Amino acid sequence: MTENFKTFLINGNMAKNTVSAYCYAVNDYFARHKVLNKKSLLLYKTYLIETFKPKTVNLRVQALNKYLEFEGKSKLRLKSVKVQQRTYLENVISNADYTFLKNRLKKEENKEWYFVVRFLAATGARVSELVQIKVEHVKVGYFDLYTKGGKIRRLFIPKALRKEAEEWLKIGDRESGYLFLNRFGERITTRGISQQLKNYAEKYGLNTKVVYPHSFRHRFAKNFLEKFNDIALLADLMGHESIETTRIYLRRTSAEQQEIVDKVIVW
Repeated sequence: MTENFKTFLINGNMAKNTVSAYCYAVNDYFARHKVLNKKSLLLYKTYLIETFKPKTVNLRVQALNKYLEFEGKSKLRLKSVKVQQRTYLENVISNADYTFLKNRLKKEENKEWYFVVRFLAATGARVSELVQIKVEHVKVGYFDLYTKGGKIRRLFIPKALRKEAEEWLKIGDRESGYLFLNRFGERITTRGISQQLKNYAEKYGLNTKVVYPHSFRHRFAKNFLEKFNDIALLADLMGHESIETTRIYLRRTSAEQQEIVDKVIVW
């Protein structure tokens, strides 16, 4: 049953991970319900809401809606659940901690990881994008990414970072290939980056909850808006489809909120 659906998704140019997630959701539905009708769909949605976080619920709902489209039963489509937006950003590395980390790595001549941290924070790249950057991209100063729907997003490498990285690459006599390699000379994995950043956080006495790849993307966004308050441009740079996603960066982190409350409220 799901094989034809899988082919339908692949033909619709869906990402491999999305295809797997959608097929899993449909298989899970049919493991619990024998028929595809409104009553069973609503029962399944209730089960999802009681068991999972809203983000997971919505992913499963999207999968089922796609399957309903495939079966020609779009009238049975389910509504997604509302995800509560936080009024603050949680677990974002501070500028002080970011500066401390990159300086320690540089001081210890750990150039590879110094540049991992620098590229994450100075380009706003997702870790899945970071591992795709090549030496050739550093030379031209940008990396073009093809997003869903065939759109192109340009990941810019700032001049100061580009110059510093070129000097590092020159010392290593590297002219081409992936920028970040593991000890076997192969492209580093996203998991490898996440784990190693945690290791450095522990080594230098930093809060491990704020030292993870996406935290530096958050820091990029916060710093950008503080220097150049153009949220539409930031949305483009980060590859957000909706500017509403970018608006979270107008808010303060929970630590910043706490600091303001402690300072202001003295009555």
